[in-house]
Amino acid sequence: MAKPPVIALLGGGQLGRMFIENAMRYDVQVSVLDPDPNAPCAPVASRFVKGDYRDAADVLSFACDADVVGIEIEHVSLEALEELKRRGKRVIPDPSVLRIIQDKGLQKQFYADNGVPTAPFALIGDRKDIAAHPGLLPGFLKLRHGGYDGKGVMPIDDISQEADAFDAPSVLEERAETAMELAVLVVRATNGTEVAYDPVEMVFDPRYNLVDHLRAPARIPQHVAEAARRLAKRVAQAFGEPGLYAVEMFLTKDDELLVNETAPRAHNSGHHTIEASASSQFDQLLRVYMDWPLGDTTQHGHAAMINLVGEGGTGAPAMRGLNDILHLPGAFLHLYGKKETRSGRKMGHVTVVSGDQASLDQALAVIKVHGRIVPDAAHEHKT
Repeated sequence: MAKPPVIALLGGGQLGRMFIENAMRYDVQVSVLDPDPNAPCAPVASRFVKGDYRDAADVLSFACDADVVGIEIEHVSLEALEELKRRGKRVIPDPSVLRIIQDKGLQKQFYADNGVPTAPFALIGDRKDIAAHPGLLPGFLKLRHGGYDGKGVMPIDDISQEADAFDAPSVLEERAETAMELAVLVVRATNGTEVAYDPVEMVFDPRYNLVDHLRAPARIPQHVAEAARRLAKRVAQAFGEPGLYAVEMFLTKDDELLVNETAPRAHNSGHHTIEASASSQFDQLLRVYMDWPLGDTTQHGHAAMINLVGEGGTGAPAMRGLNDILHLPGAFLHLYGKKETRSGRKMGHVTVVSGDQASLDQALAVIKVHGRIVPDAAHEHKT
């Protein structure tokens, strides 16, 4: 009997956990490397290794026997991925793509060089350079390296805020007059074929600068949805490598679409596809890894995804509102198995699939009122 193919995944968080949950339906093995022995992937991986995915030696040792190497977080060792590719491993995303994505400055310049519409920007070396670009204010300052889940981004309204700004290489970007924030998932196969999901509408939590909830498909005219899909495919085609691309974009008040950033991996904006689509983003990613035909992106009905984030400090997690959520028709609860909750930390999500917008609105209201992840001492229903 042939040995099942081995996928080496760098990162053991919730994205990896959901990927493994889907991969269990197939004859594949998923090994995971993560520094946290209690990472969400630890109980479900075929093999779990405690190690640093940013360390080249750790990555090379971990992935030396794998057939495919993938990521669930961008901040991994490029040196190791390039060496693994030289050794003949199938590495997705390609290191050339990841090199651009890891640096927000290179990423913005990539859009400009490839004719992809994006907000006006400047690359600056430190906070003193902000004064040289008054035309980009009010704007956002984004660290070129290390930002994740809303961290590494700050608003800059005027030059008076310079003293409190990031003092490191950053992107200064003009603030778009945004009507809505959208995301489109594009899947690109080795042979260049592509499929795209319907655009989703993202609503952000201003406390933590991360997604509070999303709706799919987005409540936009059909011509705007088609334009968003075309734009996302342009981005994937510009990168030119197989993989899963989550393209985030702004829809301005003038109906212009501007690409914000791209994640070359499974993404928060695609979690609803587990229940709402024939082939989820995680199933598509496995198909790309294995060079199998791409799946069906058709969505069944209306869907919403609500992030469950930690509230009220740090501690062992407890779930509040479990019965209220599970009582809802078409509701699907996902808890990520994280051992510690922190305010603003993603601890799980709820997807609701419905036949109409009114039912979706009712379910969203219930979940937003009752669904909470809090420190254990406050409530009795433990995750």
